[in-house]
Amino acid sequence: MDTLGKAYMGVLMAKRKRRAFTREFKAETVRLVLEGGKSISEVARDLDLTESALRLWVHQAKVDRGQGRPGELTTAEREELHKLRRENKDLRIEREILKKAAAFFAKESK
Repeated sequence: MDTLGKAYMGVLMAKRKRRAFTREFKAETVRLVLEGGKSISEVARDLDLTESALRLWVHQAKVDRGQGRPGELTTAEREELHKLRRENKDLRIEREILKKAAAFFAKESK
């Protein structure tokens, strides 16, 4: 493929800039799908969203309402898991620092 062809493909394949949305926006958007009688593709097109993102929001909302498959995590459970993993990582780092400090002071006291 020549340079012009690659540049053209780059324009076609350009990624959309990642955007952040509030919980309220997501909830209202999901409500349009679940209660407003609109399809995911209609709402996504109307609000300039990707269908895949909106599909994930709708699925997560259904899980949060108890309509998910067994074992799927609710939003609250996901947040707690994320918090616990971060805390676990911090504790592992602190433990490593303490082990190194103990080894250092043990060597110094000899």
